[in-house]
Amino acid sequence: MIINSREYRKNGMSYTIRSAHPKDARQLSELRLQIDGESEHLDREPGEAFIDGAGFEEIIGTDTESRRNLFLVAEVNKRIVGFSRCEGNSLKRFAHKVEFGVGVKRDYWGYGIGKHLLQESVSWADATGIHKMTLNVLESNENAIALYTKLGFEQEGILKHDKILSDGKYHNTIIMARFNL
Repeated sequence: MIINSREYRKNGMSYTIRSAHPKDARQLSELRLQIDGESEHLDREPGEAFIDGAGFEEIIGTDTESRRNLFLVAEVNKRIVGFSRCEGNSLKRFAHKVEFGVGVKRDYWGYGIGKHLLQESVSWADATGIHKMTLNVLESNENAIALYTKLGFEQEGILKHDKILSDGKYHNTIIMARFNL
Protein backbone atom coordinates (compact mmCIF):
# COMPACT_ATOMS: atom_id res chain seq x y z
CA MET A 1 0.00 0.00 0.00
CA ILE A 2 1.08 3.59 -0.59
CA ILE A 3 0.63 6.47 1.85
CA ASN A 4 1.12 10.20 1.38
CA SER A 5 4.57 11.43 2.36
CA ARG A 6 4.89 13.59 5.43
CA GLU A 7 7.54 16.04 6.59
CA TYR A 8 8.88 16.12 10.16
CA ARG A 9 11.32 18.31 12.04
CA LYS A 10 12.92 17.55 15.40
CA ASN A 11 16.09 18.80 17.10
CA GLY A 12 17.01 20.83 14.03
CA MET A 13 16.69 17.94 11.57
CA SER A 14 14.12 17.71 8.80
CA TYR A 15 13.11 14.39 7.34
CA THR A 16 10.39 12.80 5.26
CA ILE A 17 8.44 9.63 5.97
CA ARG A 18 7.09 8.11 2.75
CA SER A 19 6.25 4.84 1.08
CA ALA A 20 9.19 2.90 -0.32
CA HIS A 21 9.71 2.97 -4.09
CA PRO A 22 11.56 0.41 -6.24
CA LYS A 23 14.33 2.98 -6.80
CA ASP A 24 15.08 2.76 -3.04
CA ALA A 25 16.05 -0.91 -3.24
CA ARG A 26 19.84 -0.54 -3.42
CA GLN A 27 19.94 2.01 -0.59
CA LEU A 28 17.71 -0.20 1.55
CA SER A 29 19.96 -3.21 1.02
CA GLU A 30 23.01 -1.22 2.13
CA LEU A 31 21.19 0.44 5.03
CA ARG A 32 19.81 -2.81 6.43
CA LEU A 33 23.28 -4.33 6.41
CA GLN A 34 24.65 -1.30 8.27
CA ILE A 35 21.82 -1.15 10.82
CA ASP A 36 22.20 -4.85 11.62
CA GLY A 37 25.77 -4.09 12.73
CA GLU A 38 24.88 -1.07 14.87
CA SER A 39 22.60 -2.64 17.46
CA GLU A 40 21.95 -5.99 19.06
CA HIS A 41 18.30 -5.04 19.46
CA LEU A 42 17.57 -6.46 16.01
CA ASP A 43 17.33 -10.13 15.03
CA ARG A 44 20.28 -10.45 12.69
CA GLU A 45 24.04 -10.33 12.81
CA PRO A 46 25.55 -8.20 10.02
CA GLY A 47 25.17 -10.02 6.70
CA GLU A 48 22.70 -12.64 7.93
CA ALA A 49 19.58 -13.09 5.79
CA PHE A 50 21.07 -10.54 3.36
CA ILE A 51 18.63 -9.02 0.89
CA ASP A 52 20.13 -7.51 -2.25
CA GLY A 53 18.64 -4.70 -4.33
CA ALA A 54 16.61 -7.09 -6.47
CA GLY A 55 15.19 -8.71 -3.35
CA PHE A 56 14.13 -5.35 -1.97
CA GLU A 57 12.56 -4.41 -5.31
CA GLU A 58 10.45 -7.54 -5.08
CA ILE A 59 9.41 -6.84 -1.47
CA ILE A 60 8.54 -3.22 -2.30
CA GLY A 61 6.49 -4.35 -5.31
CA THR A 62 4.57 -6.89 -3.24
CA ASP A 63 3.99 -4.40 -0.42
CA THR A 64 2.83 -1.68 -2.81
CA GLU A 65 0.23 -4.00 -4.35
CA SER A 66 -0.97 -5.51 -1.07
CA ARG A 67 -3.65 -3.86 1.01
CA ARG A 68 -2.23 -5.67 4.07
CA ASN A 69 1.41 -4.56 3.77
CA LEU A 70 3.13 -1.22 4.23
CA PHE A 71 6.80 -0.42 3.61
CA LEU A 72 7.93 3.05 4.74
CA VAL A 73 11.26 4.85 4.58
CA ALA A 74 12.65 7.86 6.42
CA GLU A 75 14.67 10.16 4.20
CA VAL A 76 17.10 12.95 5.13
CA ASN A 77 18.59 14.98 2.26
CA LYS A 78 17.58 12.31 -0.27
CA ARG A 79 19.31 9.54 1.75
CA ILE A 80 17.31 6.79 3.43
CA VAL A 81 18.20 6.62 7.13
CA GLY A 82 15.44 4.35 8.42
CA PHE A 83 12.62 2.10 7.39
CA SER A 84 9.66 0.20 8.77
CA ARG A 85 7.46 -2.54 7.48
CA CYS A 86 4.06 -3.90 8.34
CA GLU A 87 3.50 -7.35 6.95
CA GLY A 88 0.07 -8.90 6.86
CA ASN A 89 -1.07 -12.42 6.15
CA SER A 90 -3.33 -13.61 3.36
CA LEU A 91 -4.88 -16.39 5.47
CA LYS A 92 -8.43 -15.46 6.47
CA ARG A 93 -7.89 -16.30 10.14
CA PHE A 94 -4.97 -13.87 10.33
CA ALA A 95 -6.15 -11.19 7.89
CA HIS A 96 -7.00 -8.83 10.78
CA LYS A 97 -3.40 -8.33 11.90
CA VAL A 98 0.05 -7.20 10.79
CA GLU A 99 3.53 -7.51 12.24
CA PHE A 100 5.58 -4.31 12.59
CA GLY A 101 9.37 -3.99 12.37
CA VAL A 102 11.62 -0.93 12.28
CA GLY A 103 15.27 0.02 11.82
CA VAL A 104 16.95 3.43 12.05
CA LYS A 105 20.61 4.22 11.43
CA ARG A 106 22.36 4.94 14.75
CA ASP A 107 23.49 8.43 13.68
CA TYR A 108 19.80 9.36 13.44
CA TRP A 109 18.59 8.06 16.80
CA GLY A 110 17.00 10.74 18.97
CA TYR A 111 15.19 12.59 16.19
CA GLY A 112 11.86 10.79 16.53
CA ILE A 113 12.28 8.86 13.26
CA GLY A 114 11.34 5.48 14.73
CA LYS A 115 8.40 7.04 16.56
CA HIS A 116 7.10 8.72 13.41
CA LEU A 117 7.53 5.56 11.33
CA LEU A 118 5.45 3.73 13.94
CA GLN A 119 2.83 6.50 14.17
CA GLU A 120 2.40 6.52 10.38
CA SER A 121 2.04 2.73 10.44
CA VAL A 122 -0.54 2.87 13.25
CA SER A 123 -2.54 5.51 11.33
CA TRP A 124 -2.43 3.37 8.20
CA ALA A 125 -3.50 0.25 10.14
CA ASP A 126 -6.41 2.07 11.77
CA ALA A 127 -7.54 3.54 8.44
CA THR A 128 -7.42 0.19 6.63
CA GLY A 129 -9.25 -1.84 9.25
CA ILE A 130 -6.28 -3.67 10.73
CA HIS A 131 -7.37 -4.75 14.21
CA LYS A 132 -4.04 -5.91 15.64
CA MET A 133 -0.43 -4.80 15.21
CA THR A 134 2.24 -7.00 16.75
CA LEU A 135 5.97 -6.59 17.30
CA ASN A 136 8.83 -8.26 19.13
CA VAL A 137 11.32 -6.35 21.26
CA LEU A 138 14.25 -7.40 23.42
CA GLU A 139 13.36 -7.13 27.09
CA SER A 140 16.48 -4.98 27.64
CA ASN A 141 15.41 -2.38 25.02
CA GLU A 142 13.68 -0.18 27.58
CA ASN A 143 13.48 2.92 25.35
CA ALA A 144 11.65 1.02 22.62
CA ILE A 145 9.30 -0.63 25.11
CA ALA A 146 8.46 2.78 26.62
CA LEU A 147 7.71 4.18 23.15
CA TYR A 148 5.56 1.21 22.16
CA THR A 149 3.63 1.43 25.42
CA LYS A 150 3.10 5.17 24.97
CA LEU A 151 1.63 4.49 21.53
CA GLY A 152 -0.87 1.95 22.83
CA PHE A 153 0.99 -1.35 22.65
CA GLU A 154 0.70 -3.79 25.51
CA GLN A 155 2.69 -6.84 26.48
CA GLU A 156 1.18 -10.12 25.35
CA GLY A 157 3.92 -12.49 26.41
CA ILE A 158 7.58 -13.25 26.89
CA LEU A 159 9.73 -15.61 24.87
CA LYS A 160 12.24 -16.75 27.47
CA HIS A 161 15.87 -17.30 26.50
CA ASP A 162 14.92 -16.30 22.97
CA LYS A 163 18.18 -14.80 21.69
CA ILE A 164 21.88 -15.20 22.34
CA LEU A 165 23.73 -11.88 22.10
CA SER A 166 27.44 -11.07 21.94
CA ASP A 167 27.71 -11.39 25.73
CA GLY A 168 27.05 -15.12 25.25
CA LYS A 169 23.94 -14.94 27.43
CA TYR A 170 20.34 -15.70 26.61
CA HIS A 171 17.92 -12.77 26.47
CA ASN A 172 14.14 -12.62 26.62
CA THR A 173 11.94 -11.18 23.89
CA ILE A 174 8.70 -9.40 24.70
CA ILE A 175 5.75 -9.82 22.35
CA MET A 176 3.66 -6.64 22.22
CA ALA A 177 0.44 -5.78 20.43
CA ARG A 178 -1.82 -2.82 19.79
CA PHE A 179 -5.51 -3.46 19.29
CA ASN A 180 -8.03 -1.43 17.29
CA LEU A 181 -11.30 -3.25 17.87
